[in-house]
Amino acid sequence: MMKRFVIFFVAFLSVAIAGAKVSLPQLFQSGMVLQRGKAIPVWGKAEPGETVTVRFNKKEFTTTADADGNWRVDLPKMKAGGPYELSINDLELKDILIGDVWLCSGQSNIDVHIERVYPQYVQVVDSYENPKIRLFRVQNDTDTHGVKDDIRPTSINWKPLNKQNAWPFSAVGYFLGKRMYEKTGVPQGIIVNSWGGTPIEAWISADSLQQDYPMLLKKTAIYQNDEYVRTQMRANAVASRQWSDMLDKSDSISSFILPEYDDAAWKEINQNSWQWRGSGSVWLRQHIYIDNVHARKPARLLLGTLFDQDVTYLNGKEIGHTYYQYPPRRYDIPEGLLREGDNVITVRFINKFGAVHFIPEKPYLIAFGDDRYSLNPLPEDVILLSDTWKMQVGAEMPSCPSSDVSLQNLPTTLYNAVLYPLAPYAISGVVWYQGESNTGNPAPYADYLKKMIGCWRDRWQDQQMPFVIVQLANYDGRQQTGFPRPITYQSDPVNSGWAQLREAQRLVAKGDPYAELAVINDLGETVDIHPLRKKEVAGRIAQCFDRLVYKEKVTLSPEVVSVEVNDDNIILTLDQPIEAGELHEFEIAGEDGRFVNAEATASGNRIEVKGVGSQESGSKLIIRYAWKDNPLKANVRSLTGLPMSSFELNINK
Repeated sequence: MMKRFVIFFVAFLSVAIAGAKVSLPQLFQSGMVLQRGKAIPVWGKAEPGETVTVRFNKKEFTTTADADGNWRVDLPKMKAGGPYELSINDLELKDILIGDVWLCSGQSNIDVHIERVYPQYVQVVDSYENPKIRLFRVQNDTDTHGVKDDIRPTSINWKPLNKQNAWPFSAVGYFLGKRMYEKTGVPQGIIVNSWGGTPIEAWISADSLQQDYPMLLKKTAIYQNDEYVRTQMRANAVASRQWSDMLDKSDSISSFILPEYDDAAWKEINQNSWQWRGSGSVWLRQHIYIDNVHARKPARLLLGTLFDQDVTYLNGKEIGHTYYQYPPRRYDIPEGLLREGDNVITVRFINKFGAVHFIPEKPYLIAFGDDRYSLNPLPEDVILLSDTWKMQVGAEMPSCPSSDVSLQNLPTTLYNAVLYPLAPYAISGVVWYQGESNTGNPAPYADYLKKMIGCWRDRWQDQQMPFVIVQLANYDGRQQTGFPRPITYQSDPVNSGWAQLREAQRLVAKGDPYAELAVINDLGETVDIHPLRKKEVAGRIAQCFDRLVYKEKVTLSPEVVSVEVNDDNIILTLDQPIEAGELHEFEIAGEDGRFVNAEATASGNRIEVKGVGSQESGSKLIIRYAWKDNPLKANVRSLTGLPMSSFELNINK
């Protein structure tokens, strides 16, 4: 009996081992792009002791899974080409290309989708597709306990670039891949790994923070109780549903949306100066006259950008809704809904915090014709909305109770879950586009950024991994919730958190021989933290990679290389000639630290800043440039049109 049992057990074990399958990380799928010119790590899981055979490009490599089931094979470096097939035991991956792979990471500006910027680049997006550019989007995930072995499955998994696949994909990544393919002619792989609103601390390893920032790790440790996190998230969801149900039951939705509703008694407001501070709902209505030429035609309503949630109706029919403040409101009007004569646009604002308001300097109109999706240029056939609306409070509510369990904003959580598992996948370089969420406390940012770059390079075991740091764009930080409008230009010197963070980015890039700074302080928008000109951003990133990766002699944004004080003037010598003439946004301060505006002029590669003699005597002198959240008048530019970074320099008189 015992002999039969042993025979049965051995037979069962043999079948189990024979049936054991190797597994690969989510990055390894058919259609992927592997990095040219470098050893190509291929790794995964198997049964401990299992033999793993990797076949690629007519070559075979064998290894054995270790005691934990981990295995790895490094394929030899290859030239660009493909498609190839890769087999690992019984797994087969097809349509694999060899080219350049770029990792794009950060917060929401690196993740702004092609859908968002489409009106800026309609013809390009409609007409361009390239099967040799592949797109991969890392699925968002967090971990408060420690590093993960793999990322979660994703819906954008090495898909070829076309309008459909790119629609929910990073616009910066899209245009970077397009530009680099046009430059090199080799396949491009774009990996986007970002999460809107996240601070840099979330992207740094625990080891890197332990010595200097132990309190940050304690902040994360509070959320290592999974039961607490689940309970709190469930409670927040229940509270939110309860709040919304109470709001809907006490609101006049069925009446206010009707086009025939009499709103004569409603208060008249001007959208450029109006705001409503309260929790609950507030309604706005506007009557639009449509002539016979435009009646019944399909159209598009551009309702600028609103704070915070809205549901928008036309003639009693819902045409769109948005659940948070940042997306532009672009709502399609179906054929037949617009009628000749009086039409009514009704907007229901839903607000849980802050002040309801319209964002100025945005388009508010109805667009007709085949070009109604374009913003560059604006459509030819439009009806502008009035600035005047009728307003009525719908239902006032107490604040919605909640407790923040945004794990993605805690230190280390994103490094653990979505960065660590990507290595050692071979890449050509990293784009880091982040910082908006750290402008409230910019002082430690330079140290954070150095630690982040260091721990990522350690993870890839590549101390020369190229990083392009995208500097913050210009944006008026006073546009945050509920600031009184209209906002005027800040002509006097200010202590800008955005400028301080830009300076941290500049100094880190300057001190790192394998990093470059992409300056974009002319590509932002005063009223929008998510500016649309992502093609131009990608172009500047690509220029940095031209220098870092391809070792080309590329002229980037102007930089100060030397400073001298000459009588009552400061002479700045730059690394290149700049556009000549009068310059703006220079400030100087003496021992007292009080900054005043200073006159400046450019000639050749020199800038002369006047006003040194007006400062109090002493050894300390400070000069700074473009030191504002939104330095609209900054005009130091290279002869190719690239802007100079903001900076602050201490000078010995």
